[in-house]
Amino acid sequence: MGKTVGKRKQRRSVSKAIVHVHATFNNTMITITDTNGATLCWASAGTVGFKGTRKSTPFAAQRAAETAASAARKFGIQEIDVRVKGPGPGRESAVSALQAGGLRIQSVEDVTPLPHNGCRPRRKRRV
Repeated sequence: MGKTVGKRKQRRSVSKAIVHVHATFNNTMITITDTNGATLCWASAGTVGFKGTRKSTPFAAQRAAETAASAARKFGIQEIDVRVKGPGPGRESAVSALQAGGLRIQSVEDVTPLPHNGCRPRRKRRV
């Protein structure tokens, strides 16, 4: 069996992009897409090298955002719109790290999905 070779991602010049920050309680994922929604690059607290409970820290989210910002600079991105989703601890630190990474933030938007009384929620946790 030969190795399957995926299509090679071509370097394209994008000036404006959307950064999706997905902050869960266990991890923080940062995905950078163009304005159409096609993924350019991504990073998470796990890919940066954090494991276990250290993935769910603001510092891990900051390091992941720095990595994603440096990868975004290679695409020629200067201006970004940030969309934050989820309740995790890495929300604010990821946004500030993107700004420190040399990207100009135009807007920050919270896109956390909230039900308008949809499905019945799971049982309440008893700790």
